[in-house]
Amino acid sequence: MLIIGMILFGLLIGAGAQFLLGRSKSGVDWTLAFVAGVGGSFVGGLLISLLAGDGLDLRPSGIIGSIAGAVIVTAAWMWWKGRSVSAD
Repeated sequence: MLIIGMILFGLLIGAGAQFLLGRSKSGVDWTLAFVAGVGGSFVGGLLISLLAGDGLDLRPSGIIGSIAGAVIVTAAWMWWKGRSVSAD
C-alpha cells in the first residue's frame, strides 16, 4: 500500500511540476509526470531530508525537496526535447 501511495504522490508532484513550468497548457504528460515525480521525489526529497537532518521521516523538507527535484527533472526534460527538435 505504501508503494501505491508513493507512486500516486509522485504523479501529483510531477503533474504539479509541469503546471509550475507552464507545460500543462497542452495537457499533462503522465509519463513525464511519473518519471519526474518519482525520480525527483526520490532524489530531491531524500537529499533535502538528509541534509536538513530529518532522516527518512516524512517532513516538510522532504516534500519541498520532492517538488524541487521534480521541477528540475521536468525542466531538464523540456530543455532536452526543445534542443533535439530545433537541431533537426
